[in-house]
Amino acid sequence: MTDAIHSPLIIDVAGTELTAADHRRLADPLVGGVIHFARNWHDRAQLTALNADIKALRPDLLICVDHEGGRVQRFRTDGFTRLPSMRSLGEAWMRDPMEATRRASAVGYVLASELRACGVDFSFAPVLDLDYGESSVIGDRSFHRDPRVVALLAKSVMHGLLQAGMANCGKHFPGHGFVKADSHVAIPIDRRSLKAILAEDTRPFDWLGGALAAVMPAHVIYPKVDARPAGFSAKWLQDILRGRLGFDGAVFSDDLSMEAARQIDGELLSYVDAALAALGAGCDLALLCNQSVGDGAPLDELLGGMAAAQTDGRWQPSAAGEARRRTLLPTTAALQWEHLTSSPGYLRARDLIASAV
Repeated sequence: MTDAIHSPLIIDVAGTELTAADHRRLADPLVGGVIHFARNWHDRAQLTALNADIKALRPDLLICVDHEGGRVQRFRTDGFTRLPSMRSLGEAWMRDPMEATRRASAVGYVLASELRACGVDFSFAPVLDLDYGESSVIGDRSFHRDPRVVALLAKSVMHGLLQAGMANCGKHFPGHGFVKADSHVAIPIDRRSLKAILAEDTRPFDWLGGALAAVMPAHVIYPKVDARPAGFSAKWLQDILRGRLGFDGAVFSDDLSMEAARQIDGELLSYVDAALAALGAGCDLALLCNQSVGDGAPLDELLGGMAAAQTDGRWQPSAAGEARRRTLLPTTAALQWEHLTSSPGYLRARDLIASAV
């Protein structure tokens, strides 16, 4: 058994402050981060205090959130800017491409700087899926149908994130936009050929590969490529994403609590087996969300099961995976909210966003 350190699990906490159970779970060396939801929010002061408590427990924990703009924005009040949907930026591109890229950079900067001012390290953005007009779960989260427009607007958002000291995560590889089914409740199946997918959907991931810090695969099955969903497929993650496209950043699983996500080879896997399958296929980090509410038994089952798997050799820590996780942590100090919201760059960016909403 290797002595490598690897903290591959991203979990959640139940409320607006840490409980004793949260402290115990976050102290587990298998946990590498926390993902927040709207239930973890009351106001900025509370969120900042919660994140300070998390960092006091373990400074290396990556504090994450799904905060894209549009309908996927966890924090919306007490000074947080209402961010436009990505589709609105794509529509702006059709009128004036240069102005659209400027607005996209402003969105990325405001998104990241506001989160970082409250102690959040990382947001799962941007969405790189193409807008085929069919997917209800993607919909206006996508910039555009044209992969070139998606790549250039996403690059501008990523530039804004970087200005605020935040890494990025392109999702959902190799593309979720073509299928209608919502992977939260069903198993989407995309029956196109690998050639067709590579010709369009993966292009933004390829073009942005050198700038992407992380990628999240889709909970979609592409049967002409592999019988397993992309997030559990070594062919997609190792052969295509890392091998063919040369991606060398971090790979997150999507939420393993989604029942459709755990349907592999006709079997509904336990959370432990799903995490092992995702890590074995090539993910560096596995997310299990919304399981801390109540007694949190699923999280304790996951932590115990992963420790047992490490002991008996079914899973081995990856020093490379841990190094990729740590590259997502900010390396610069965040501006405090009062300094941020009086800074000229932030005020200009907010004005640009207001003209787009």
